[in-house]
Amino acid sequence: MAATSSSYPPPPPYYRLYKDYLEDSESAPEPPPPIQGSYPLFGANYTTDVVLPSLEDQGVRQLYPKGPNIDYKKELRSLNRELQLHILELADVLVERPSQYARRVEDISLIFKNLHHLLNSLRPHQARATLIHILEHQIQRRKQAVEDIKRRREEAHKLLKESLQTLDGH
Repeated sequence: MAATSSSYPPPPPYYRLYKDYLEDSESAPEPPPPIQGSYPLFGANYTTDVVLPSLEDQGVRQLYPKGPNIDYKKELRSLNRELQLHILELADVLVERPSQYARRVEDISLIFKNLHHLLNSLRPHQARATLIHILEHQIQRRKQAVEDIKRRREEAHKLLKESLQTLDGH
C-alpha cells in the first residue's frame, strides 16, 4: 500500500474580508447578531430562553409535590430513601425472580429523573451563592491589600523620618 499525504485545504474565501484588520479594525464585517428565541440544531429545536422544563413536559411522572414552596431538603432526602429501597428491592428481584427486573429498573430511573430535576431547579440558587462567595472573597482580598499598602506606607513614612533625623543630626 502506498502512503498518501496531502496538505491542509486552503482557507475559506471569506478570510480576505479580514486582510486589512490590523491596520483598520473597522474594515472587517460586524459579527452576526446573537440568536433570539428558538433555533434548529442537528434536527432538534432549541431555545435561548433559560427555562427548566417541567417533568410533565418531558413526559416523566413527578414524585414530589408541585408548587413554588417545595422543601428541597425534605424531598431530596425522601427520594434518596426511596431510591435506596428500590435498589435493595432490585437486588432481591435479581436473586429471586430475575425475569422481573425491568419494572424495578424503570422505577429507579424515574426516581433518578426526579432527583436530577430537583437538583437542576436548585442551580440558579447555587450560582447566586457561588457568585456571592466569589465577590465576598474579592472584597476581603482588596481590603487586605489596602491594609498592606497602608502598613507599608507607614513603614516608609517612618523610615523617611528616621532618615531626615539622621541627616539633620550630621
